[in-house]
Amino acid sequence: METGTVGVLYAAGTLFLMFTGLPIAFALGTIAVTFMFFLMPHSALDTVTQNVYEEMSSITLLSIPLFILKGAAIGKSRAGGDLYAAIHAWMGRVPGGLGIANVLACALFAAMAGSSPATCSAIGSAGIPEMRARGYSPGFAAGLIAAGGTLGILLPPSITMILFSVAAEVSLGRLFLAALGPGVLLVTLFSLYAAWRYTREYRAALHAYQEAGTRSAYLDDHVFSWREKLALLPRVLPFVTLLIGVMVALYGGLATPSETAGLGGLLALVLIGLIYRVWRPRQLAPIFTATLRESTMLMFIIGMSLLYSYVMSYLQISQQAAIWIVSLGLSKWLLLAAILGFVVVLGFFLPPVSIILMTAPIILPPLKAAGFDLLWFGVIMTIVMEMGLIHPPVGLNIFVIRNVAPDIPLKDVVWGVLPFVVLMILAVVALSVFPGIVTAFPDWALGQRS
Repeated sequence: METGTVGVLYAAGTLFLMFTGLPIAFALGTIAVTFMFFLMPHSALDTVTQNVYEEMSSITLLSIPLFILKGAAIGKSRAGGDLYAAIHAWMGRVPGGLGIANVLACALFAAMAGSSPATCSAIGSAGIPEMRARGYSPGFAAGLIAAGGTLGILLPPSITMILFSVAAEVSLGRLFLAALGPGVLLVTLFSLYAAWRYTREYRAALHAYQEAGTRSAYLDDHVFSWREKLALLPRVLPFVTLLIGVMVALYGGLATPSETAGLGGLLALVLIGLIYRVWRPRQLAPIFTATLRESTMLMFIIGMSLLYSYVMSYLQISQQAAIWIVSLGLSKWLLLAAILGFVVVLGFFLPPVSIILMTAPIILPPLKAAGFDLLWFGVIMTIVMEMGLIHPPVGLNIFVIRNVAPDIPLKDVVWGVLPFVVLMILAVVALSVFPGIVTAFPDWALGQRS
């Protein structure tokens, strides 16, 4: 059977199983084993577990469950709520300060947890009711949290970035540093939009009050005193210090990603024990249960995705697909646009973890041959996958928001997130025109690559 035909059957079989509702890990594993049985030597079936183990025996992947533990410790305690409350108090006098506070809280929590759904849930549970109580429209409030949550797969310690570094064989430390500039850019764009949208809604509320006497909660502005602001800091500063310490240890070359993840997880448990008295077994049980559940799910998907990619490579599907892409003779930027469009479509159906591991063998060789910096592309691809978390028809963060605020109609949530999708597209364009936003910081901190 020709390689092209095998590739079409491989892709069609994968999509069919996914549309049946079979979990992603089982769908990928079933297709891989089926094609191994019919098109590879039968002895290959005896080595399935060995192949999966060898593909996963990476010290970098070890950091994933440890970072998840750190995020769970913070997310399952009151630390997330206190972080949000402190930023809310200190940003209260800024126009749209409550919305900006939610964006900043999402960014900080994402940097601590490394998970978009966890960020949406932790910050949204406090942020959405607070914004709505202050007059923010439901769609605006939901969109801010859903978009802010996407920063969890961009800002370090991003699990998505860890997997890309493994798939593309690029330095994880450089990749983490490369994400900081774009992360600041997105936070800035989201904050500017929040301020603009707030000003627009505030003026509409003021006009309605002047014309018809209808008073909106927008017009009831509580001003926090210095005593209230300072009282919130003692519980927040230890976690911010933990975040800074982990980053310094990682980027300063003092520890490996796995070591910093382990240290961060342990210190997070110590902090919630000291600050919130979370140390009894029944209090720690939800943290360890959430860590075990999410880690098992992710590692299962990673293992089956790696087996899926191994079979693609053995059957020459990925190599022939890469050769076919190159043979199209597309210009450098048209090639990038086509690949990113492909990633967007995959984002309708698949989580970022699967997209990276399934597409890396196909798209990375043509991009490298075209002269693109894979470090830069990793950041661009991550932002594009962020869009997949908030755009229909799937949009994982949209459904997380629906769980947090079930009374907000799905239509309002979708319309609320669309402006942020546009902002992400603008960010991708800006990073394409000014790639130094991505590469300058890691080059400055770690030196030029040879």
